[in-house]
Amino acid sequence: MTSIVTIDPVTRIEGHARITIHLNEQGTVEEARLHITQFRGFEKICEGRPFYEMPSLMARICGICPVSHLIASSKACDALLAAKPPRTGELLRRIMNLAQIIQSHALSFFHLSAPDFLLGMDSDPAQRSIFTLFSTHPQIARDGIALRRFGQHIIELLGKKRIHPSWVVPGGVSAPLTAEHREEMLAAIPDARQAVLRTLLWFEPSLSQYEQEIAVFANFPTLYMGLVTAEGGLEHYDGMLRFAGDDGAPIGADIAPQQFETCIGEAVEEWSYLKFPYYKPQGYPQGIYRVGPLARLNMVGKCGTPLADEWLQKFKAQHAAVRRSSFSYHYARLIEVLYAIERIEQILNEECILDTRVRAHADLNQQEGIGVSEAPRGTLMHHYRTDENGLITWANLIIATGHNNLAMNRGITQAAKHYITSADIPESVLNRIEAVIRAYDPCLSCSTHDDGRMALKVQLYDPKGTLLQEKHRQ
Repeated sequence: MTSIVTIDPVTRIEGHARITIHLNEQGTVEEARLHITQFRGFEKICEGRPFYEMPSLMARICGICPVSHLIASSKACDALLAAKPPRTGELLRRIMNLAQIIQSHALSFFHLSAPDFLLGMDSDPAQRSIFTLFSTHPQIARDGIALRRFGQHIIELLGKKRIHPSWVVPGGVSAPLTAEHREEMLAAIPDARQAVLRTLLWFEPSLSQYEQEIAVFANFPTLYMGLVTAEGGLEHYDGMLRFAGDDGAPIGADIAPQQFETCIGEAVEEWSYLKFPYYKPQGYPQGIYRVGPLARLNMVGKCGTPLADEWLQKFKAQHAAVRRSSFSYHYARLIEVLYAIERIEQILNEECILDTRVRAHADLNQQEGIGVSEAPRGTLMHHYRTDENGLITWANLIIATGHNNLAMNRGITQAAKHYITSADIPESVLNRIEAVIRAYDPCLSCSTHDDGRMALKVQLYDPKGTLLQEKHRQ
């Protein structure tokens, strides 16, 4: 009945998870809970810091997607300055954000989930990793490494560092793109595009092999949320905030991201350090919604690049039960990688991309700022308040893993009810329950699951609260 709580504000929620499964009086699964046992302390840590330090400080929240926090934090600081970055500065920010999406999606798909697809959910856990794929499926393993390297290299060319670059700053970016680096990026695009196309061509037909997983991996109606363009297209940097129903149709009018508090509430539970955001009009916990690549593709009418639009139509041609299942996050990730590669090429060919005016300079002009962008895992929100000297007095962060928290908990409950039929839990069931979580690619998985596994504890209780069985995966 006890849990081990790790207080570590540097890694935020990455690292450890515990699942408890509760049986009813009939001996069947009543509920499953995903316990995030790490303390989130960044909102308090940043109090008293000058606002212009926030982007670099916030990037330290995560070593997997620091660019996502750089972007959202810098946009919040733009609002504090009441200054809009120059066009070229905004475009360069977009490139880095898209490169972040590519490398993070590649990590999730190839390193963390592809071993399940290619080696089998029931395969030997000691062999179920990307290292085995180098022997059994070398081309796919190489494509995964190459795509992640492509995204990271673009980040490095722009920001001088692959992890925690400080190049994105309030008002824009700190340095322009050079012609040499532009050509280097463009030269790498054809190979990256072919790598993701090869992956889509083998993965999309394989969906028929996973009908059972598709049916029970968090397959239920929810709302979706994310940014969209004015035309209702795919958007990762700016745009309007949209809530959509299970069919992808908008619920009400799109709103400015700065108005997110009118629609999103935040609840807490005593058994998890991760907040539970919910859609206010439906209340808690009924206001469940999902974010990230699956939500984004279900909501939009187009991606905006040729090949990605073709694959979006194939995705939308799938049965509604397939598009609703969180198993399909994997499919959506690949389409977003293709889109990001195409979109980077489009931006690099903009006439102004080598312009040296990349940053707007201003003093503090407002004492409250909100920055919203799309991280690989979903919508990321940074909300700051300052005193008259520009020192942070209050901050609130809502990250994608939080938005998905209700859906993740409901998803593992659905899977547990399907797979657990007795007090004996085989490893293959542990892997499938873990795979439900992995489909969302939460931050906790990113930091502890780099070899194809993540630390996991599953506890099975009877109706009286007696612990029947406990299994660990380290």
